[in-house]
Amino acid sequence: MSYDAYERWKTVAIQGEPYLSIVIPAYNEEERIVPTIGAIASHVCSFGYDWELIIADDGSKDNTVKLIKELGLANLRVLVAEKNGGKGSAVRRGMLAARGKFILFDDADNSTPVEELNKLLAKLDKEKYDVAVGSRAASGSQEAHRTVLRRILSGGLRWIVRYVFRIGVRDTQCGFKLFTKQAAHRLYAAQTISGFSFDLEILYLSSKLGYKIAEVPVEWVDAPGSKVDTSKEVQRFLRDLVKIKMNDIKGVYSNA
Repeated sequence: MSYDAYERWKTVAIQGEPYLSIVIPAYNEEERIVPTIGAIASHVCSFGYDWELIIADDGSKDNTVKLIKELGLANLRVLVAEKNGGKGSAVRRGMLAARGKFILFDDADNSTPVEELNKLLAKLDKEKYDVAVGSRAASGSQEAHRTVLRRILSGGLRWIVRYVFRIGVRDTQCGFKLFTKQAAHRLYAAQTISGFSFDLEILYLSSKLGYKIAEVPVEWVDAPGSKVDTSKEVQRFLRDLVKIKMNDIKGVYSNA
């Protein structure tokens, strides 16, 4: 990373449309949010294009928001929520606030290293896809430290998504997805699910609306400190599958 490039990003606010926005949802992330911001900034600043970072807080009760604000970074915004609304709610607020030509949703735990970003950017900027999905299931992906139980459950859910919902993406839940601004704002404005299954709804809508979707193999590590209760999320995922289908039947997405 060029220190001069980082210093400009840190002190000089971007005017107009950035090339890239990165949106990170955060809930009680005081232990890892600053290292995650540092890892992202050190990598992305090296490319020389204008970019912004948005942390969409989800009603954190710890020092997450305080730590972010104390960094004093000119091109870092934190969107503060009065109460916890769910991960999907936080991501939605961040994506709709983003100004970049391309908008990345990235998890706060940095499970997919930001170095994988260029693979997704190439799909949108060079190959003209609308959505690029980081995938732990695509050929060439690398998964580390994932428990056997989570592998089994994920495999079953992927089967349902592929053969029942017929979404042409094998891994809908990886927290590393890139959108054009037009696609992001349209899709997230139509989002109805506030929990962890919001990814599935967004990709269901992407397919329904005819967006060109690329599934890109990425490296992924099951980072310690996850706040996900696997058994509860599986139940919610199955419930939300039904909700998405019923939304479609009722015409909820007709104005998307």
